[in-house]
Amino acid sequence: MMGFCVFCGGSTESRDHVPSKVFLDSPYPANLPVVPACDPCNGGFSRDEQYVACLIACAQAGATEPDAVKRLKIRRILRQTPWLASRLADARQVESGSTVFSVETERVQNVVLKLARGHAAFELNEPRLDAPSHIAFSPFTAIDDKIRVEFESPPISSVFPEVGSRAMQQLVVTRPGASRWLTVQPDRYRYMTSVADGVNVRGAISEYLAFEVRWP
Repeated sequence: MMGFCVFCGGSTESRDHVPSKVFLDSPYPANLPVVPACDPCNGGFSRDEQYVACLIACAQAGATEPDAVKRLKIRRILRQTPWLASRLADARQVESGSTVFSVETERVQNVVLKLARGHAAFELNEPRLDAPSHIAFSPFTAIDDKIRVEFESPPISSVFPEVGSRAMQQLVVTRPGASRWLTVQPDRYRYMTSVADGVNVRGAISEYLAFEVRWP
């Protein structure tokens, strides 16, 4: 494993789960992916990760009241973090009978990039500290059928992952036609990595938010 923080290139006095546990429900799956991280990075993403997890749960519920949210963990966070609950309540709007939220895009992007860097390092042995060439995220409900099919399908590539990486090991044992998605916890988090057209990481959080990050 790398001898530096996979998020900033700094020291490695701690380890960080990828994905973060805020996106999962207990009991947690065994053998969650763990990557080396510095203490500032390990704790520095927490507020943004809580925001994203709560935003998704509230968007799915169409409300910001804790009792309206299905996930018990998110109910607890909303009750224990009044500033966050208030922020989400202020961001909620009703347009043409539908509930929408004003999204703090920079915070979501910060989390998506952190997740992608962790997966690239853990699965592909390809730590990427540089800025990506492409980063995108969207609710599945806003994606048309053609884009959804492309998102769910593995990128086509003639390039193989690094020898010895987890991705190469999985490529060897995966039967033809099998899904390349790795499910960390059903209905909570899944992701896929590839080296097609560079390093590519895709993920789905709570089967609501899709994201893709790519480096050349």
